[in-house]
Amino acid sequence: MGNNKDTSAELQQLRRQLSELHDEVARNDGILRKSQERELALLQAGDLRALFRTMVIGLADSFGLAQVTVVIFDPDHDLRHLLVAGGTQPGDLPGLMFVDTLAGLAPQYVSLQKPWLGQYSAPDHQLIFPARDDIASIAMIPLVHKERVVGSLNFGSNVGSRFTREHATDFFKHLSIIASFALENAVNRARLRRSGFTDVLTGWNNRRYLQVRLGEELARARRDGSNLVCLMIDIDHFKRVNDTHGHAAGDEVLIELAQRIESEVRASDVAARYGGEEFVVLLPNTDTDSGVLLAERIRRSISSAPIKLRYDGPVTITASIGIAGIAPDQVDDELKTIGEALIARADVALYAAKAAGRDQVAVDSVNAAVA
Repeated sequence: MGNNKDTSAELQQLRRQLSELHDEVARNDGILRKSQERELALLQAGDLRALFRTMVIGLADSFGLAQVTVVIFDPDHDLRHLLVAGGTQPGDLPGLMFVDTLAGLAPQYVSLQKPWLGQYSAPDHQLIFPARDDIASIAMIPLVHKERVVGSLNFGSNVGSRFTREHATDFFKHLSIIASFALENAVNRARLRRSGFTDVLTGWNNRRYLQVRLGEELARARRDGSNLVCLMIDIDHFKRVNDTHGHAAGDEVLIELAQRIESEVRASDVAARYGGEEFVVLLPNTDTDSGVLLAERIRRSISSAPIKLRYDGPVTITASIGIAGIAPDQVDDELKTIGEALIARADVALYAAKAAGRDQVAVDSVNAAVA
């Protein structure tokens, strides 16, 4: 009789153990499946914007975190330029931070070769978790390129026990590898995509890129009810430079001109080499008067100092600039037609500046009449 009771108790215990084991397997299978989904989302991100959104928003939702931030070491502004070239301003993605140096952001960056888990400390970590006062514990996951830390993926939880120094870091090490690989892939794709939109000589965006961005900026202006200004910039007597000093010197002048223009434009502006010695700058959310002020600064910057040629004496150049602006409304023609008309009006204004004596700024007749 006693043996039957013992056997029954052992069977019940075995059933409980099997049930617990089954539940644990199911939990682990769910965790594995969810981890694979997160990793796949990172690897399948189509561009930099999509990847950073997946990191900052997708992982925060998936892990149930108070905040996720991404810090990217970008001293030459290379990644920022790639992001902007894709139509996204860095400020459009809260939680994404580009920095020129990792020093001073958090003490862990001194030796962040593997994930760091621990308690949040405002003096140490408030720069990587800005505008939050509810973070209790954090995980800093290094992003690595060619064995160098180029930033970090940062998890912030409002639960103090979520991330501690006692937790195993194998999962986070694996996530570090996946996230770093996804970032490198997205950067390489962005560079490849941009190569088709880049002028080889100046490194500026080319006319093809301008056509794409012109449509995007007009759509934004229509949506926001804002104004878009176009500057058409042309070097005065450029043929004379080529004839006198040679085409190599002409290339030097174009490169220097691009740099001088770039020093004056804003990060939100769209600048492109239009062709030959012509350059175009689009100024989103800008009125014509402000466009004139910027154009005058560009004009003065171009003529402010002679350009030192490598194999010849210095040469002074000037430029003429035409300006046109538009605030497209909902009943305007299709954006392609509006864009072509805007460029054409800026071009007409440019020739008016040439006809008036060069080295000056002219506003097209439509904007001049409105003013």
